[in-house]
Amino acid sequence: MTPGSALAALDQARKTSAGMFRHGSLEVEIFQPCGIDTQTPHRRDELCVVIAGRGYFVCGDVRRAFGPGELLFVPAGTPHHFEDFSRDFSAWVMYYGPNGGEAA
Repeated sequence: MTPGSALAALDQARKTSAGMFRHGSLEVEIFQPCGIDTQTPHRRDELCVVIAGRGYFVCGDVRRAFGPGELLFVPAGTPHHFEDFSRDFSAWVMYYGPNGGEAA
């Protein structure tokens, strides 16, 4: 699956995220918020790979700039969201492991 085909499926569904792949504990979604990111903490660890766009990523108490190609990690249960992102922002989001996250 390419980012383009996943974004087309997301556009058709008229949602900000949609499941694209699942295997074992791994779930992969395409994510493209519109204007504001309203996500809440997740029960499992998360990896996010930025496909396109720029902005700021807030994870816990840390706020930092992001751009295309970056890999972002969010431990299970940690508040996080994207801020001041460009209109073309999109990302692959992967959830994996047990509820509560994996041991450090």
